[in-house]
Amino acid sequence: MKVRDIMVKEVATLDVNDELSLANDIMRLGRIRHLPVVEGERLAGIVSERDLFRSSLAQALGYASEATRDLMKTLRIKDVMVPAVVTVSPETPLCDAVSLMVEKKIGCLPVVENDSLVGLITETDIMIQYLKDCS
Repeated sequence: MKVRDIMVKEVATLDVNDELSLANDIMRLGRIRHLPVVEGERLAGIVSERDLFRSSLAQALGYASEATRDLMKTLRIKDVMVPAVVTVSPETPLCDAVSLMVEKKIGCLPVVENDSLVGLITETDIMIQYLKDCS
């Protein structure tokens, strides 16, 4: 089985210049834990829930949620994203992708072809496939 067989093709993305508050809204409303960041068609980075928690120091300092949101509006995605993204191609064997995720201790892999984002594979996608295989 290949990554292309289970990857999600309709991926929510962020632009490098989007406000951090947008990432927070998309993640919260869509129950999404990882958002690829693009610059044009090129994958530029990734933002995870963990990155949001780290960048939102206001919450840790006890500021009200409105103050936290105001702070998040001043930050851009490029200020908090992880630029060094581990990726796979659609043709990567699924076992190799899983091994890479375990080795790097990451919860998702953007799927890239010709420098363009074409999908995303997450731990959840892998567990769903595992359950299908068990049936």
